[in-house]
Amino acid sequence: MTATHPSTPAAPPIARAGHAAPFWMSLLTVPLAVMTITQGGWWVISLPLFAWGLFTLLDALSGLNPTNEDPDTPPELLFWYRLITLIWFPIQASLLVFALAVVPGSDHLTLLEKWAVFFGLGVVSGAVGIVYAHELMHQKNRAERWLGDLLLASVLYSHFRSEHLLVHHRYVGTVRDAVTARYNEGFHRFFPRVLRDGFTSALRAEAERLKKRGRSPWSLQNPFWRYAALQGAWVALALALGGVGGLILFCVCAFTAIWQLELTNYIEHYGLTRKHLGDGKYEHVKPRHSWNASHRASNWLLINLQRHSDHHYKPDRRFPLLQTYAEDEAPQLPYGYPLMAQIAMIPPLWRRVMNPRVRAWRKQFYPEIADWRPYRDGTLPPPR
Repeated sequence: MTATHPSTPAAPPIARAGHAAPFWMSLLTVPLAVMTITQGGWWVISLPLFAWGLFTLLDALSGLNPTNEDPDTPPELLFWYRLITLIWFPIQASLLVFALAVVPGSDHLTLLEKWAVFFGLGVVSGAVGIVYAHELMHQKNRAERWLGDLLLASVLYSHFRSEHLLVHHRYVGTVRDAVTARYNEGFHRFFPRVLRDGFTSALRAEAERLKKRGRSPWSLQNPFWRYAALQGAWVALALALGGVGGLILFCVCAFTAIWQLELTNYIEHYGLTRKHLGDGKYEHVKPRHSWNASHRASNWLLINLQRHSDHHYKPDRRFPLLQTYAEDEAPQLPYGYPLMAQIAMIPPLWRRVMNPRVRAWRKQFYPEIADWRPYRDGTLPPPR
């Protein structure tokens, strides 16, 4: 008689490398970046075209993805998803170092092409690098959080971690959150406001956190010391490799990445507010307080960041497990982030597309609120 052995259960689809492969499309930016740096010419527009144009087209062709993975999937089955975020810092850092070593003193690039090279690297650093940093800094694993810090330092925006974790997630949809774009506020007004208020609110939040622990804001436990050291190292590296010209080009890259990030922040919560319950109390964060987008291709590039309603509802949920919502639970964007970002740069067009959706959201979820002016003008009391 032949002995029989119990068969090993097959791994679920989510555990397979092929299942995660679409989220690795960001690696296609690497050869494009190398060609941009070494060849110049028309290659300098390849990275913006990849991030904005190709994925807008792919969204139109591939449509929406309404599928939700099991949110209780154990982390050990997510290796192939996590790996792309873990390897991105050395990739991005290598591209920046290569560009700083080659571009500033090159003879094969015009001044405009040199600027365009670092603009393109900034698009990738914002659309991919900061998005991956966002995923990493939400994790409990210390190594992942450090990788997130390193990515943010490479675009001189380290304080985003403090602002995002201590302020934005806690106060989203209220006057205390600088990142929540107000109804009728164009991006060109939002951007300078959030650059100013985001930094100061991050400083204040870290000071308050240390005070609760009985420590001074000048304590070495304040992460702003780490932020300064990491960013200072990148500034010194840019100077060492490319001189003053290299530093200027590096700042072009960093500013472009920050602009990309804040365009995304602008889109994610435009016009959405949490209901004021009186005496500085606000309702809990719900999926309805973030714009949701299920567009398949742009969610590949942005590792499901567009499932933003679920991210705010369950901030510690890893990106493959983020859920999408129907219209009766969360407001829906008409397009993915790449196209919405382009629309946001034209305020009249943005208002035409989004203001009717905000008004419909108000009627759907808060028909009892008759006067929205305090929400629009930011005159409600700050949350306690």
